[in-house]
Amino acid sequence: MKTRKLGTSGLEVSAIGLGCMGISQSYGTPMETPAGIKLIRDAFERGITFFDTAEVYGPYKNEDVVGEALLPIRDQVVIATKFGFDIAGGGAPDSRPESIRKAVEGSLKRLRTDRIDLLYQHRVDRNTPMEDVAGTVKELIAEGKVKYFGMSEAGVANIRRAHAVLPVTALQSEYSLMWREPEEQIIPELEELGIGFVPFSPLGKGFLTGTIDTNTKFGDKDFRNSVPRFDPENRAANQAMADTVTRIAAEKQITPAQLALAWVLAQKPWLAPIPGTTKLHRVEENIGATMVDLTAADLAAIEQAISGIEIRGDRYSAANQARIDR
Repeated sequence: MKTRKLGTSGLEVSAIGLGCMGISQSYGTPMETPAGIKLIRDAFERGITFFDTAEVYGPYKNEDVVGEALLPIRDQVVIATKFGFDIAGGGAPDSRPESIRKAVEGSLKRLRTDRIDLLYQHRVDRNTPMEDVAGTVKELIAEGKVKYFGMSEAGVANIRRAHAVLPVTALQSEYSLMWREPEEQIIPELEELGIGFVPFSPLGKGFLTGTIDTNTKFGDKDFRNSVPRFDPENRAANQAMADTVTRIAAEKQITPAQLALAWVLAQKPWLAPIPGTTKLHRVEENIGATMVDLTAADLAAIEQAISGIEIRGDRYSAANQARIDR
């Protein structure tokens, strides 16, 4: 497995990580704990050293699974988790200093570790000054409970405010051939400040794998049922992107998922995507993307092929869309 450094922080991770959320929620029936543990350990054996979780996944259960899975190999992996929601009180953003400390203590216990390698603010809390958030994490780093600070779905202004108090190691946000908004302001900002980028949903929540079409039925517990982008009408309109990715991948004799991931990897050397899956063969397929080298000509051809395709539909429900910092 190739490795990458997130920005100028020095934090080195596998070029592709594993987003662990789907083990416990969002994409249908959660995995049984033993199966989730096995998947994570199998991913490590194949070279993945970067594992992403959050206290809200489950809630709480995902950190338990990740912690148990990685306990025997703790010093060989990078664990990222997140704070930022009032889970007991209904799920509103909450990054008050006392809430951050409570979340971190809970995460450390569930993850069975004495430190969190990369601690993200999951969503910006508009009621808590960013200086207080970064200041609290700075204290936690001084105490040895956290090593690096990250943010998720944050806008330029709040990234700068946080970075002025405590260097931000990485920003996590959605980025893929289906969602390229970060190219407008976020990626240039990260490059200027030396902040790494951790794209989630680099496969467009599964749409770019070529396995979803207008006839696909999602399970009752699959959150894509509430995502406007996956409404039948929007899905039909967006099919052109999936079909184009599938066609180009076939020409290169790789899978659509590998093409989509290779495209993300080719954008910047200081980013590391975290595709999620519950299937080992998908983990292996995703790892294969690190061996795909897209040339400048390849990237230009992809750009030309997709340039006229407009992606329709928001990527979150209205309530979750309102929580995105801009």
